[in-house]
Amino acid sequence: MSTVTVIADNTLREVTEWLFMEAELLDNGKYREWLDLVTEDLSYVVPLRVTREREAESDVIIGMSHQDDDADSMEMRVLRLETEYAWAEDPPSRSRHFVTNIRVTPGQNADEYAVKSNLLLYRTRGDVASFDILSGERQDVLRRVDDRFRLAKRVVLLDQTTVMTHNLALIM
Repeated sequence: MSTVTVIADNTLREVTEWLFMEAELLDNGKYREWLDLVTEDLSYVVPLRVTREREAESDVIIGMSHQDDDADSMEMRVLRLETEYAWAEDPPSRSRHFVTNIRVTPGQNADEYAVKSNLLLYRTRGDVASFDILSGERQDVLRRVDDRFRLAKRVVLLDQTTVMTHNLALIM
């Protein structure tokens, strides 16, 4: 039987509000403001998933990913989105991040929390009737820095093994 570590209600509420505020920034294309929410040692990974038998240890391919970024490369992504050369996002996507099933446990360090949440990301572009829906689980490490949370690590485990979207230019 697993044990459950109880997190104070105010911490759970603060983490939940942080996730909702982050989603709002991303949905509104405020990527520069989003960068203020990450740590200097950020690790942001969207690994490849494969379909395997039940007995397999994992369906994640270690070392292969759709995205494997640190704070500097995320800054470069944002800088590119701010130029006229971000063709994958011109016109910009309209997105909606639905964040649910938030679970918070103490992290490895005293100032960190391990946060799992489910994500449903809806995206459409231009005037076409088609849209993309991506779903998955986010495994985050939020670190308290200067009395506020910052994202230190994110692993996004997409439910799809084949991602049918034209690009993954958005931040999940």
